[in-house]
Amino acid sequence: MSYASDLRLVIKGRDFRRLFATRLVSALADGVFQFGVAGYVLFSPEQQATAAEAAATAAVLLLPYSILGPFAGVFIDRWRRRQILVYAPLIRAACLVATAALLVYGHDGAPFLLSALVVLGVNRFFLSALSAALPHVVGRPELITANAVSVTSGTMAAFAGAGVGYVLRLAFGAGQNGAAVILLWAAAAYVVTSVIATRLGRDMLGPELRTIRPEAREALGQVLRGLADGARHVRERRAAGFALGAIGVHRFLYGITTIMTVLLFRNYFTDSAQAGMGGFALTLVVSGFGYFLAAVITPPVTEHIRKETWITAQLAFAAVAEVALAAPFSPIPFVIGGFALGLAAQGVKLCVDTIVQTIISDAYRGRVFSFYDMIFNGLYVAGFAAAAAILPPTGKSYAALAVIGGGYALAALAFHLGAKNTEHVATTGSNVKV
Repeated sequence: MSYASDLRLVIKGRDFRRLFATRLVSALADGVFQFGVAGYVLFSPEQQATAAEAAATAAVLLLPYSILGPFAGVFIDRWRRRQILVYAPLIRAACLVATAALLVYGHDGAPFLLSALVVLGVNRFFLSALSAALPHVVGRPELITANAVSVTSGTMAAFAGAGVGYVLRLAFGAGQNGAAVILLWAAAAYVVTSVIATRLGRDMLGPELRTIRPEAREALGQVLRGLADGARHVRERRAAGFALGAIGVHRFLYGITTIMTVLLFRNYFTDSAQAGMGGFALTLVVSGFGYFLAAVITPPVTEHIRKETWITAQLAFAAVAEVALAAPFSPIPFVIGGFALGLAAQGVKLCVDTIVQTIISDAYRGRVFSFYDMIFNGLYVAGFAAAAAILPPTGKSYAALAVIGGGYALAALAFHLGAKNTEHVATTGSNVKV
């Protein structure tokens, strides 16, 4: 079915509509907030963004998802999820009001980023509560459809929020006061999110508090042991290990490229912060088209060739595209390079997801995917740190470009050699080619 058909199917339920509206308004606020933070720190006329500042800002926006993700469920299974959906947005709104006040009074350093970190950390619990609550508002047959519609719509709402943030920036300026206004708009949207969540019954979304569960300390220990179990299981499944290694290298190099792109548009390609923001936004949009095209072409392509072959091809393509399109250090080729890298990135991820889902035993799949999530986000942040160490303030560095292009080429070769004769073991235990 199409997205529109799926939406019509699940939107009939009143409680799903309320939970869905909670997600959409919160995601819209997330987009406004993240644009406000990144736009001010990286593209403010008052500041000259350095590689370290760009890397720190990007890390702040991502670290809560990397670190808190596996542990959020421990508390989501202990607190009333409806209450999380009501109070988490209010906590975020209060933090944003305080952050806006800091900006108005000229305090835009560590307290500003710390407040952003708190907002995103609380959001990790909010998103986990939304996922855990979904089975309480839709029937089992519609659960997969409802989940797909919710996640896709949330992503679209976040992009829309970033667009709202951009319009607000144009209207109120790119300085401290303008950034404060953007954060206040995000705070208002979070308050609306909380109000919508109150329409849901207090005990409707679980958890089932009568269920016997381990103590929180024991449960947290189980998460750590689960991550270790997942890592050991991957080590015993060589095909999965090669696949995770490939995407880990990709994410590390992608992290360096992300910071390079920010710096080039902020300090090299353009003469103004406003123009730099526009160029960077265009690169993101074009990269998104690459992601979309990969989602369209990867399934039919991998019906005819092995997924390992497609991963190798995408990594090699990324190496060539990175050098050919980025080496001129000119805006238009660089934007086109964003499309190429987006295509390769999503093509690799779709194949890695399927490989891991196929060959990892069902009993270990959750733990392995938690381990996968930490690799995916953690090495991206590590790429930020590497970029801070090797990139100049302008972002123009042939040495860094050589590291990125050469890294993709070596990753393609290593993955090809490692996975060449690997048989995938399906969950039934039989050997199959994927």
